[in-house]
Amino acid sequence: MTSTQSQEIPARTVEKPAPTEGARTASKSQLSAEKLPLEAFAKLPFIEMIELSPNGQYFAGVFGVKGEQRILISPLNFDRTKIKMLPIPDETEISRIRWINDDNILISMYGLTRVFDDRWYISRIFGVNRKTGEFTKLLTRQTGQNAAQVIWTPSDGSAEILAAGQGSIYSDEDEFWPGVFRVNVETGKQKRVLKGKQYVTRWGADGSGNVRFGLGYNDRNQTSRLLYAKEGSRAFRTVDKADLGEEESLDVPFYFVPGTDNGWMIRDNAEGKSVIMEHNIATGEDVRTVYENPDSDVIRVKMSHDRSKLLGVRLNAKDNDFEWLDPKVKQAQEVLDEAATNANARIVSLSRDQTKMLVRIGTADNPGLIYFYDHAKGNLSKLASVNEAIGDRRLARAKYVQYEARDGLEIEGVLTLPRGRVAKDLPFIVLPHGGPWSHDSLSYDYWAQFLANMGYAVLQPNFRGSTGYGQAFVKKGQGQMGFAMQDDISDGVRWAVDQGIANPDRVCIMGASYGGYAAMWGIAKDPDQYRCAIAISGVAALRREVNDFGGSIRENLYRKQWRRMTPDFRAVSPLYAIDRIKAPLLLVHGKKDVTVDHGQSSKMYKAMKKAGKAVDFVSLEKADHYFTREADRMALLQSIENFLLTHNPPD
Repeated sequence: MTSTQSQEIPARTVEKPAPTEGARTASKSQLSAEKLPLEAFAKLPFIEMIELSPNGQYFAGVFGVKGEQRILISPLNFDRTKIKMLPIPDETEISRIRWINDDNILISMYGLTRVFDDRWYISRIFGVNRKTGEFTKLLTRQTGQNAAQVIWTPSDGSAEILAAGQGSIYSDEDEFWPGVFRVNVETGKQKRVLKGKQYVTRWGADGSGNVRFGLGYNDRNQTSRLLYAKEGSRAFRTVDKADLGEEESLDVPFYFVPGTDNGWMIRDNAEGKSVIMEHNIATGEDVRTVYENPDSDVIRVKMSHDRSKLLGVRLNAKDNDFEWLDPKVKQAQEVLDEAATNANARIVSLSRDQTKMLVRIGTADNPGLIYFYDHAKGNLSKLASVNEAIGDRRLARAKYVQYEARDGLEIEGVLTLPRGRVAKDLPFIVLPHGGPWSHDSLSYDYWAQFLANMGYAVLQPNFRGSTGYGQAFVKKGQGQMGFAMQDDISDGVRWAVDQGIANPDRVCIMGASYGGYAAMWGIAKDPDQYRCAIAISGVAALRREVNDFGGSIRENLYRKQWRRMTPDFRAVSPLYAIDRIKAPLLLVHGKKDVTVDHGQSSKMYKAMKKAGKAVDFVSLEKADHYFTREADRMALLQSIENFLLTHNPPD
């Protein structure tokens, strides 16, 4: 493992890392303009999902080590004698890492497992001790599909958590419905504190570790209900219901006011704006508005370590804006903003007393740096570059652009332009995001930067149905998958051509997951617009959902939700429109993808070959959905580079 040793610097300046060995005599302008090798973009992020220990002395996260991801626990000074490193189990994804106390972390994982003749998502939790590196499986007696629902963690330094898990995969057995257990993360010992209830799929607790609510769901009628118990009681009663099939929703408390029936929840006010409301759960009456933003909806909250205080909120703005409400943290953010000139400083993790912080400082044209900030002392210490091969180089500049779709709807996107080239008549790549319930913003994107480094202009359109622009914009995607959602992407290309940025004869479309679907569907729906297409982990045949969810507890609900997205799956599936495709297609897919089945690309390849269409297929034996091995990222980028040089060269 390589790292940059921590070093203290004044809090109001941000240290620039030293240039790499091969660039010590180059000027800053030369470093900015020169092209980087493909390997620089394929390099795994040095650290992701980073979390600071409650005492602020250690951190844990997913590290790129020798080309593969590892779970790593380390002191801030990277003392190798105290570092603990563990492999990530094959064919699994880590959904979260969190500290339980100063000595133990909790890891939530999921993966696809063969069950009978189908593949199911299975979720589990594990404890890791930072002193011994011992890996402890938790809820081992729970053999159901989901045994990873953490509903409460301690704030007093103890090692016991509350977690819910299923004990069976058979819905006609009592153990199918998750019970709640007190689990020791060091020993793995468990004790049931609440037996499962029929149709209750989720439980929640207050700050003291008392189970206070349950969420029930019946897929036959897509109805959900909220069960509530008063403080100190185990008597649950239904206090609210919602028809999820008709897009109603339940408001669920994230904080309970001690000694009362009041809870704080994110819910819509009378004007339809999502705010934080104090609500009497027993009576169903609103008590007061705790927080609202005049311009944006609240989508997430950040509580203090002991869950007694609201520290901040995440808003649904396009840049994932975070507003700190705690005065101490807000002041720290202001200091960091002043230090990070022309860059974005984001606090990613806090100590229990909110004085020590892990901070990521980055821009759309640089992967960023990770810092440790001690607000009490005023010291900002660099831990590492996210990508040491790029360091502090400023790559291609990105900016927001707006254009009008053919029906008049305003669409926003991110435009990245190659350095050293006039923004006129450029070879062009349109890069729709995955999801589709997601969005692109002005943050570092290694694919966009790789393409710009080759010489392409890149547009990442936030088509209708994307998040970040309000719920009304999301709902505009309903019924429009394969139709107006795709037109928004094509209209972005036409805008770039009209602006003189893009050469209309040198346009390709590329994307992953839903973006891979959009790439394949783009060359079928608009066959004369694109010179080539690249679909990475893409969906060729829409059925019940992008991920097949047969057997899911919410199977009927998910079917209904996806039927709202398009009236006819087959009519907008690339696999059934191959006769309309003219452009050559590159398919890239990992065999260990647990999000979109490898068979989607395999079927598309076989059908394209049978029809005599130009198609290449790069099937990667060990790659997952996110290409978390450096070797797979190398293979991915090399295949993209070779394909583009053949079918749409940048020069």
